[in-house]
This record gives sequence, structure tokens and C-alpha cells, in this order.
Amino acid sequence: MATLPAATVPRRPQIWNPAYDPHSWAWDDVPPLPPFILADGSGLAVYQTAVHAAYDDAALYIRYICDDPDIWGESTARDSHIYDEEVVELFIAPGFATPVRYYEFEVSPLGALLDLSVHNPDLDRRTLVGDFSWDCPGLRWAAVRDDANDRWYAYLIVPWTSLGASARLPRVWRANFYRIERPRNRSPEFSCWSPTMSDPADYHRPAFFGFLTLA
Repeated sequence: MATLPAATVPRRPQIWNPAYDPHSWAWDDVPPLPPFILADGSGLAVYQTAVHAAYDDAALYIRYICDDPDIWGESTARDSHIYDEEVVELFIAPGFATPVRYYEFEVSPLGALLDLSVHNPDLDRRTLVGDFSWDCPGLRWAAVRDDANDRWYAYLIVPWTSLGASARLPRVWRANFYRIERPRNRSPEFSCWSPTMSDPADYHRPAFFGFLTLA
């Protein structure tokens, strides 16, 4: 297996006010993760995604910036099948080991959210079980379109306690960041921070989740 990516997540800047709209925060004070790679590992994504991540003792804060000359979406209801449209995704679990239980979050450019908990005992999509009835307690999310500049933004603010964190916050987490870009009348592009080395793309391969270490 190729070397898995690792990143150190900094504490959120003190000037951020968690009560405010995350689109107004100074995200450029947080360094982005490296450019996204195609899911099969063959090269860089054409439609790039920048991810900025920070944390405090209460939550994980994430911003996605998605290059997209044709932003679209249809579904607006929570837990609808937005993975058939354009989305960004986060899969995450506490600890260093390859997780068999993890959490999945998706946000579309229309601000639709899909959140679920996943049990993947065989590390294989064919036998996994997703609990779509799970709604992450305290979760905040948003999407902002910037059609004039061919991009859109997505935000996730995920409370640690909703991710199974104990009173002592784990320093290491397994995670992957994903993007599904669906140009109309062309083939979709599946990209990620840590390529899952799958064709067709399969994001439910937790052995390929990277490592996030809280600074």
C-alpha cells in the first residue's frame, strides 16, 4: 500500500468566533491540505478542492473550496441521495487503527446534508451497514456559491463528542476528504486527499484513510 497522507490540524485562530458565520472567518490563516488526487491515484484532479481544517476542544472546523465552472444540484432534503449529484465528503473516526466504525458527512452546493454512521466490519463496501437515521448532534454546516468565480464553498463544524470522543480528546484521527464533481454531459470526477486506489471509485475503503493529528 502507498504511504498514507498525514496532516497536523492546528488550533483554530482565536479571532474566529464560533457563533458567527464560518464563511466570514479568516480561513487563510490555516494552511490547506495538499491538492486532491484522483481516487485511482493516477494523478491530480482536474477540478481541484482545497481543504482547510482547524479545531478547538469543542469541535472540528472544515472548509472546502471547490473549483467548479458549472455548479449545480437538485436535492435539498437532509439525508437525500446527494452522492448522485455534486458533493464534498468527510469520513472520520477516532484513533490510529483502521476503523471499522466511522462517520460520514456530505454537503452539496445547495447546502443539502447527508450524515450517517457506518459499520464496515470487513473493510468492504459489499458488507457495510450505514445508519442513515443518525443525525449528528450539534452539527453545523453550510454551503456558499460563488458562480462569478467558478467556485463554491462548504463548511462543517463537527462536535467531537458526536464522533465518539471521550472526555480526553484523542490526538490522532483517521479521516479522508472527498469530492464528487459531475460535469453535465461528461464523466464524473472522483477525487480525494488520500486516494483509495479504486476504479471504479470506492470511498468506503477505510484502510486508505489518512492520519490527522491535533496540534
